Amino acid sequence: QVALVESGGGLVQAGDSLRLSCAASGRTISRYHMGWFRQAPGLEREFVASIWSGDRTRYADSVKGRFTISRDNAKNTVYLQMNSLKTEDTAVYYCAADARNAPLTTRTVDYWGQGTQVTVSS
Repeated sequence: QVALVESGGGLVQAGDSLRLSCAASGRTISRYHMGWFRQAPGLEREFVASIWSGDRTRYADSVKGRFTISRDNAKNTVYLQMNSLKTEDTAVYYCAADARNAPLTTRTVDYWGQGTQVTVSS
């Protein structure tokens, strides 16, 4: 089992930056495909970014060039650096871990965190 705990969310203004952290416990995540999803009120949970064990990354088109996902295997932690935040980035952000190499989807993720709220005001 892998337990994931997100932190770093908060209330910011449009144009600001935030860095989310996802601390894992239970197993080392160095071989896991890790990612971030988000869910805004009334909408389905959607993919944001992911990073494979070899550090290859993938991003949703809506965040490309603004968000950066990274991992520190020594700390068993994954990060999401979010720059140039927009009001439409407002959502609960969830950390995800998957033992497979296939692209992450909401239906296939093995482990989820509890989420951290990000609110971007205009």
